[in-house]
Amino acid sequence: MEIRKYVLAAIGATACAAMGAYLYSNFEVKNITATSANDNAIQTEIRTIANYAPTDFTEAAESTINGVVHVKILQDSPRQSQYGSSDPLWQFFFGPQYQYQQQPQQPRVTGSGSGVIISENGYIVTNNHVIESADKIEVVLNDRRSFEATLIGTDPTTDIALIKIEATGLHALKFGNSDAMKVGEWVLAVGNPFNLTSTVTAGIISAKARNMGINNNNMAIESFIQTDAAVNPGNSGGALVNTHGEVIGINTAIASQTGSYTGYSFAVPSSIAQKVAQDLMQYGEVQRALLGVQIREMTEELQKETKLDNLDGVYVGGVADGGAAKEAGIETGDVILKINGEKVATVPEVQEKVGMHRPGDNINLKIWRNGKEQDVTVTLRNIRGTTSIINVNDKNQMLGAKLEKVDNDELDKLGLRYGIKVTDLSDGKMKDCGIRKGFIITKANRQPITTPDDFSKVVLNASEGLFIAGIYPNGKIAYYAINLEN
Repeated sequence: MEIRKYVLAAIGATACAAMGAYLYSNFEVKNITATSANDNAIQTEIRTIANYAPTDFTEAAESTINGVVHVKILQDSPRQSQYGSSDPLWQFFFGPQYQYQQQPQQPRVTGSGSGVIISENGYIVTNNHVIESADKIEVVLNDRRSFEATLIGTDPTTDIALIKIEATGLHALKFGNSDAMKVGEWVLAVGNPFNLTSTVTAGIISAKARNMGINNNNMAIESFIQTDAAVNPGNSGGALVNTHGEVIGINTAIASQTGSYTGYSFAVPSSIAQKVAQDLMQYGEVQRALLGVQIREMTEELQKETKLDNLDGVYVGGVADGGAAKEAGIETGDVILKINGEKVATVPEVQEKVGMHRPGDNINLKIWRNGKEQDVTVTLRNIRGTTSIINVNDKNQMLGAKLEKVDNDELDKLGLRYGIKVTDLSDGKMKDCGIRKGFIITKANRQPITTPDDFSKVVLNASEGLFIAGIYPNGKIAYYAINLEN
């Protein structure tokens, strides 16, 4: 009652409109429960007053800077080895031609970015591109404490990574609802540009669901929040927050011809980043849900073909056999108008809304077919065409091997830049195909393997078989083929 009395006094004096806005923001009158029509009118008046008050970023800034960290990467000196043929599959079938070429030792190099603390016990979200080449990750908190971080997992398709430090009682930030944010709303970018720690910049949301084509992964999800908050090198992995201090995006990229901020920056929306982080934390791998369609945005030609009254929706140009959409009855030529009741008009919007889910989840589609709207329920599937959750630990158990990163001394001795070692074997597919303890895996299905996590991703994405190239500690080159279907 006391709060309401002060608010009413503020409303009654038009000269104190700014004070009314102050009381509105500080006492959160928007949460007072209205008990009469008069109360509703009061709240409407308060909101009107608040809209004319200048936006205050101080509380949002103070509540977030301690939850954003400085991520430093340390990369060991480059080493290089050369194969007679650059294609490991060619070598597999026609024999290896391998020669060492030891490169001069180079100084360690460093890079840096930002990260967002999402749990009090040390889980931190950052960008995959910040840490992908790191041999060691150092995290510096806003209070200058420093920790070595462990890489929990990465998702190149969204450019999100999860790391962890051994600490408790940390200042964790909460994720907000990026879907609820509107173009024109104020946001803050918090990070460490140019190693300037705890830097806060302000701007507005300029656009949503931007696809920049900067992620070369063939399954990339790009549905960026575009903002004019200043972001520079070092901001990557930092927080984009709303005026309540909630994380609504992970700052990822800038559009610039100079390499520095020129007015456009982009963030992975929290709807994607939060789901990816939870997957990595719980399963060790991202549970990618697939709709199983080829889609493109509407054009005037497609509008005439489908007899739509406007250019709303996304056109289905193809349906994958055995996929979720096919099973649900989606056909080529359909137009997806809504997903779970929300309109979609671009490919990134569809990717974002599907990417929020896991295999086995049901989503409701409103489609346009033959001049009529129809509702269809689709059960999403994983990359293997099933609805089950894929757990990286289950896959490692199937292979029956314990894998660890090779130490630098052994890499130097063998003239390698990267590799993971088989440190133990139990009954499983690796042992069955002849791999012995001590084998160093350098490539799997043509992909360089620098960490056990890299290897797990190749295994999870392999549809039928796994081709492994590597070397034993005695210098013997070996190649193995593993059937993953049986």
